[in-house]
Amino acid sequence: MAIKNDQYNQILREFDNRRLKNKHALDQRREEVFSIIPELKQLENEMISLSAQYGRRALFGEESILEELKEEISAIKIRMTELLVSNGYPYNYLELHYHCNKCKDTGFIDNEICNCLKQAIADLIYDASNLKVILEHENFKHFSFHYYSDDYIDETTGLSPLSNIQKVVASCKSFIRHFKDKKDNLLLMGNTGVGKTFLANCIAKELLDRGYTVIYLTSFRLFDILEKNKFGKNEDNYIAANQFDYILDCDLLIIDDLGTELNNAFTTSQLYLIINERLLRQKSTIISTNLSLENLNTNYSERVYSRIISNYTIYRIFGEDIRLHKALNNFN
Repeated sequence: MAIKNDQYNQILREFDNRRLKNKHALDQRREEVFSIIPELKQLENEMISLSAQYGRRALFGEESILEELKEEISAIKIRMTELLVSNGYPYNYLELHYHCNKCKDTGFIDNEICNCLKQAIADLIYDASNLKVILEHENFKHFSFHYYSDDYIDETTGLSPLSNIQKVVASCKSFIRHFKDKKDNLLLMGNTGVGKTFLANCIAKELLDRGYTVIYLTSFRLFDILEKNKFGKNEDNYIAANQFDYILDCDLLIIDDLGTELNNAFTTSQLYLIINERLLRQKSTIISTNLSLENLNTNYSERVYSRIISNYTIYRIFGEDIRLHKALNNFN
């Protein structure tokens, strides 16, 4: 998953800046509360003095006094917390706050790359900032069942569009809850505008917020990358090779609108490669498509169809075209 040194250094500088901003924000908070609650500053000075004593005593092996010092330090911490809370501040107001609590904004956990750094690298390679803007609106907080009718029953499922989407959303939330332990895969099927992409983005938002790496690609963009990785030259090939690594290795890959790309033997073989390799690596994938299962079999070969049928949970979403519905409402 290598990237150019200058790109990698750029990301590490951003992480350095995060830590500097964290420290600067803490200094501002300290200055604020010490001016309002002078006793806090006195208590902190006492704690610093006792901690220094503890260090010296421990160095010389004076075990008899260590427990007493530890209790005094603990009592001061409790008193400081009580003062903060009683004056309307959060209990951890005088602690460093991080973007990522797992690695404390270093990008590494015990010399292993943290997911937040992996995602930062992926964002740089894929220019994924636009997705983050989209996820501010396309998430479960903005998901509405209002667009799904309860007026008719689908013959295949025996459910109304509303009952069906409620069931699908509940299953998707279960997929998120168990993501750490179960490497499931989802196939979201349905006509244009029924909410497949929106739902995939809702899942992406939840998992990104939990610190997992997520790559979202339309099928057209996916196969463009795969083609450049296979046949590109120089710079295009170098970038595509890095993108290809992330496609295989990210925690969740979302392939949106499968079937809208130009289909041929190359796309079929590459789709099989991606699906099969991610299954072997136990990495989760979500595919959305307008195609039926029969058309998936026809368009992408029996091997691809077999992998999907055997390893993906399949959900069919049906109902009115939500985008058309919104457009008509805006027009009226």
